[in-house]
Amino acid sequence: MRIAKEDVDVRMEIPGATIRQRRGFGDVSGYSGISGEYFSLAAGVDTAPLFEGLEGGLCQCPHWGYVLGGRLTTTDADGVEEAVAAGDLFYWPPGHNVRVDADAEIIMFSPQHEHSRVIEHMIGKVQAG
Repeated sequence: MRIAKEDVDVRMEIPGATIRQRRGFGDVSGYSGISGEYFSLAAGVDTAPLFEGLEGGLCQCPHWGYVLGGRLTTTDADGVEEAVAAGDLFYWPPGHNVRVDADAEIIMFSPQHEHSRVIEHMIGKVQAG
């Protein structure tokens, strides 16, 4: 789910402050701690090889985040693609791969336990060569 800032509802606007909120932006039930993550990614990075061996060959962890710069495309289990770019809020549900279309920096919030397992899996893939 991708939402540009302009599409997030303005809930309050007073001199010096604008508050925007999108309710129902992903489901956190069933998860414990959340980790804050900052990713710097070069154009051409594709997670598909790193996710081999995970269920469905996909990251099964949800993520909520903001694109500081660049452009990324996710692909889900059905082959549906969605691009996010600088200034977008995003929610990536479980079951996705990510391709970096242009050098990107993103901030993400993820269920700590589940995403740590995915990161450890990726580290193992890189170390294995």
